[in-house]
Amino acid sequence: MSRIGNKAISIPSGVEVKISAKEVTVKGPKGELSHTLTPRVEASVNTEAKLVEVTRQDDSRFSKAEHGLNRSLICNMIVGVSDGWKKELEIRGTGFRGAIQGNTLNLNLGYSHPINYEIPAGIKVTMPDPTKITVEGFDKQLVGQVSANIRFYRKPDAYKGKGVRYVNEHIALKEGKSAGK
Repeated sequence: MSRIGNKAISIPSGVEVKISAKEVTVKGPKGELSHTLTPRVEASVNTEAKLVEVTRQDDSRFSKAEHGLNRSLICNMIVGVSDGWKKELEIRGTGFRGAIQGNTLNLNLGYSHPINYEIPAGIKVTMPDPTKITVEGFDKQLVGQVSANIRFYRKPDAYKGKGVRYVNEHIALKEGKSAGK
């Protein structure tokens, strides 16, 4: 039994969910998202109780997995168009900093050249100070991918911890060389 898949999803006020065939469309104040359900799963909207229910065809292992997956994706879409998603990154290292110029994030991460990252549509990137980056948007997958792309430019070093990391990410630092006897 898929415990997550069996939970009904409540629809907050201001959010509209439409299901036609296998296409689920969610529209809210922050934007509009759509998802195509997998073949073994179906969804229905209860307009009176303001709930979305996801059901599966049978109890096979694959159906159970797709049941929970599709329910989570629909729930993430509803949360995204109503509240939005947010990831925070921090830059650590001497001289490492960033700035936003128009639709481009400029990063100085210790390389011989600055890195210019084009911010995709639907994503809002802000920098409260030169070492803090906030990525916001209504599509959870896109927010996570943009954050991962920014982090990829300089992953945290294993010895000093320099680089781009998520806020509250724990990096286990290695010991450096010890002096010989």
